[in-house]
Formats: sequence, structure tokens, C-alpha cells
Amino acid sequence: MPLRDTSAHQAATDRTFQVDLRGLVDLLSHHLYSSPRVYLRELLQNAVDALTARHAIESHGAFGIRLYADGSVVRVEDDGVGLTEADVHTFLATIGRSSKRADGIAEQRADFIGQFGIGLLSCFLVADEIHVLSRSARTPGAPAVEWRGRGDGSYTVRTLPASARPRPGTTVTLTPRADAGEWTRPAQVHALARHFGSLLRHPVTFDDGTGGPGAPVNPEPAPWARTHPTPGARARALAAYGADVFGFTPLDTIELDLPAVGLKGIACVLPEAVPAGRRHGHRVHVKGMLLSEQAEEILPEWAFFVRCVVDAESLRPTASRESLYEDDTLAAVRDALAERLRAWIARAAASDPDLLHRFLQAHHLAVKSLAVHDDEILRMLLPWLPFETTDGHCTLDEFARTHRTVLVTSSVEEFRQVAAIASAAGLGVVNGGYTYDRELVHRLPEIRPEATVADLDPATLTAHLDPVDRETELAAAAYLARARDALAVFDCDVALRTFQPASAPALLVDSREARHERTRSQLAREQEGGLWGDILGALRQEAPRAQLILNQLNPLVRTAVTIDEPELARTSAEALYGQAAMLSRRPLRPAESSLINRSFLDLLAHALRKDS
Repeated sequence: MPLRDTSAHQAATDRTFQVDLRGLVDLLSHHLYSSPRVYLRELLQNAVDALTARHAIESHGAFGIRLYADGSVVRVEDDGVGLTEADVHTFLATIGRSSKRADGIAEQRADFIGQFGIGLLSCFLVADEIHVLSRSARTPGAPAVEWRGRGDGSYTVRTLPASARPRPGTTVTLTPRADAGEWTRPAQVHALARHFGSLLRHPVTFDDGTGGPGAPVNPEPAPWARTHPTPGARARALAAYGADVFGFTPLDTIELDLPAVGLKGIACVLPEAVPAGRRHGHRVHVKGMLLSEQAEEILPEWAFFVRCVVDAESLRPTASRESLYEDDTLAAVRDALAERLRAWIARAAASDPDLLHRFLQAHHLAVKSLAVHDDEILRMLLPWLPFETTDGHCTLDEFARTHRTVLVTSSVEEFRQVAAIASAAGLGVVNGGYTYDRELVHRLPEIRPEATVADLDPATLTAHLDPVDRETELAAAAYLARARDALAVFDCDVALRTFQPASAPALLVDSREARHERTRSQLAREQEGGLWGDILGALRQEAPRAQLILNQLNPLVRTAVTIDEPELARTSAEALYGQAAMLSRRPLRPAESSLINRSFLDLLAHALRKDS
């Protein structure tokens, strides 16, 4: 065994990471915190947590928080548990270490808002120096301790006589930088304090240095925590609070109460519809402190018809304390709040039809998205939901009373193609092209077993169009042949029928699936011989043709089928096809747009030659 030369090997030495505080603060400002304004939230949060710890050792006492800002300094003073000199060295001088981890407090951490030990650093977003004066409530007669931290990473600590701070607690003083005036002006400090701390459970006051009495930041408890003389008065108070917070008068307010996680609040029903897929953020407070105004994750995606403001005890904030940590508790809260919204819809359907009608007028899309996946909501509300039909906009319940067989299209453009003709023929057709509609209409028999639902296809429609007599068909044969030849480029057949309304000269029956199949077949022909052509050829089937159905009841069509001049017959057929294609409201292909322009000009030229 070869011998190892150990002379070149030295024992490893443990070293400590060196932290560039300025770089860390820059990281916090650009990637953790959304705005420098959070410095005041962090100071309030530290003060609230200090008061929580003080109450743990002194259950009785009038403790509070006082804010001061006069333009030259910002000061936050609390009557909390305070710090000893050892605490200052341990917690203020070590980045990432939180006083909530201290012995005797760790087991109570769920009572605290902040748990990450980086909140004080946010003050460096607006100031180059932080001054802390604290006196511990744990040790009778403890001296006051002064800590000064600077943005370059240095700090000093010294003890002062107890008279330097007669009462236990902590005072944090900031001297704002010149570029931080936007966030440290007295009016702004007061506004930020109300923004973040309006629901805090400890009294908070603000002094702007003008000599007047301190203004209360949170003069009243949360509106759902107050008592009201009547249920109506309570409902009005909650609606007024929702209007003040969100800027709209709610259609209704839904009280939210989940005792298992200490959550209370309200959901405000929006009075107007919101675009599909757009989600509003919700205001979430944790133990009274505003966490986020844009917390989308508190409710499921389908609940975009409400905006919520809640205060919770057991939800976990992320490190930035500007959003919620996704865990099992949040998932359970989301499910429980969804049940509260379902229960509100059920109550409205059972006892307040006027409210239900106004709600569905504004939010039928949200309810449809819920009904697709929720059988209870489906059974309860499907008959009430509005749909676009050949009888106009009406509920399925009304429509099914008139039409025993309900036909449904697969797209909006197909409905628009056939609506007028189907209505005249007595067919009941629902537009199934909008999100969720086709799937919901097909579930109607689950609610109304006597109803029959079927997809509308061209064969169903054409079967309800009356054939012309044999003599008329023979007289028009030459024209129909020229029309088929002219429209062969569009894979379109031409037929002559009679149908209402007589004002409609032609009907173009053509499904999206048929157009896709024809496009695929055309590609296969163009690519014949290549690999892609072989693949498309393997999928080839007989391409379904479009059908232009001319209306013999229409005076224009009766005149057109008598045209003997081949070119004029061809042009008139192209014009009828173009007009029918435009009435279908589907996107026109370039060749169709060109045909419409050409046929119009040719007919105009023919008319001018005839007049001359």
C-alpha cells in the first residue's frame, strides 16, 4: 500500500459567510418587497409581535403603538416586551435570526405575524441608519439598550440608564434619506399606517408633530366583529365597508367565518360582469395586518364574481409577507370558502328570486363554469341560466316548454347561419358556441327528463326545408348546373328549396368540421408524393361538401334561375354564394372575398351595359 504524503494537506478551517448588507438590501428591494412602503408594515409588525409577547407575560395592561412623523424623522414606539443587551446582540446584529425563536417564545410562534427575522432590514430601503432604543419587560429594573445600525453593515450597542426609557418597550427611529420623501412624509406615513394596520387588534395612534392629539389609526374593530341592532343594519354596515374598500356598491355581501383557522371576513358580489378568465385579487389580513391586496389564491378560479376581504389567524405568509404560502391549510380554506359561496347561491335560488335574477344577469358565465363541475349547482340553476336561442335570449326552462326537442350548435357561426331559417321552420336551436353552453345544454335531460337534446347538423336542417315541385326543378336545372360549376372551387353543391323567411334568397350550410376536412384534403392533393402527403392521404376520407340552398320563394332567386346567358348565370350564382357567406358571419377566405368583389363588379358592369 503506498504511503500518503500528509505534509501537503492542511486541516480545513471553518469560516463564516461575509454579508454585503448594501447588496442584500438591494436584493430585498428588487426581488422580495414590492415597494419601499413595506418598511412601515414591517415596523408595525415588529411592534405588534412585541405586544403579543408582552401580553404573554402580563395578561393585563393597556399597551399600544404610537407613530410619529414630522418630515425629518419617522418613529414607531411600542409598549411591547422589549430587548435586553444580549437580545440586541443576538437578534438585531444577526441577519435572518428572529426574536420569535427565543426560548419561551418559540412554542408561541403561531401568535406572531413575522417569523423570518429580516423585517428590520426593510428600513434601509428609506434610511441609511436605524436607531433602536429598548428596555426589556422580562427583567425588572433592566437598563435601556441603544442600537444603531448603518447601511454599510456596521452597528454600535451601548447600555443607558433605565431613565432613558422609563417604560418597557421599544422605539425605532429612522432619519429618512432625501430620495425617500415619497414614503416618509407625515401624510404618507399616516396613510400607510391606516392601509396596513386598520384591522390591528392593538390601539395605534399617529402624531404628525403639530402638537395636536394623536389621531387613531384603527379606531374601530373589523366590521364583522362589531355588534349591530338588527340583521338589516349589519348587512348595510358590511356593504358600506365593502364599498369603501373596493370602490363599488356590492350586489350583496356574504359573511365568511371559518373558526377552525380563525378566519372572518366578507365576500362582496360584484354588480357587473367581469371578462372571462380575469381574476380579481382579494384583501387578506393575517392577525389584523394587511398581507396582500391581490391574493388570488384564497378563492378558486371560478369565483371571479366576488372580491373578498378576510382576516385570518392560521394562514402562513411567505418571506416577503405579501402573499400566502401554498400549503394544506390554504387549500382547505379555499375549499371551505368555495362552499360558502355555493351556499349563498343556493339561498338566493331558494328564497330571493329577484337577487338571483340580478346575479345571473351579471355573472351567468361564472355560474356556468361552476355548474359544469358541480352537480348541485347544475340541478339548482341550469333552468334559470340564460342562453342565446332561436327564440331570443331566454332560460332553458322557458325554451324547453316550447320545444320538446332542443337542438344545439357546436359553434357561434353555425348558429348564426341557421338561426333565422330554423326559427321559421319551427326548430328550437340553442347557440352552443359559447364557453360551457353546449355541454350544459346536453345535461338538460338530467333536470328535465321530458326534454330531448341533440346536436344540430346540416341534414337535420335541410330535412325541414320543403322541396320544389318537379316542373320547377326541371326548369331550373340548367341554371343549377352552371351554379354548381361556378362554385366547385369551394366544394359547394347547389340545391333549390322553399323555406321561410321568403326575404332570405339563399342559405349556406357549411360546418367548421367540413371546412377543416376540405382544407386537409386540399393539402393532401398538393403534397401528393411526399412524406407529408402520405400521412395526410392515410387520413383521407370523402370530404363533406358545403351546400348553397336557394330559396324558390324569394323573388330574386325566381328571376335568377331563368337566366339563359351563361356568364350572367355564373356571376349571379357567385353573388348569391357571397351574400350567403357574409350572412353566416364566419371569417371569409381570401378566395371568397375576391369572389364577392368580382361578382359585384361584374353585375354592375352588366347593369350599365343593359342601360346603355
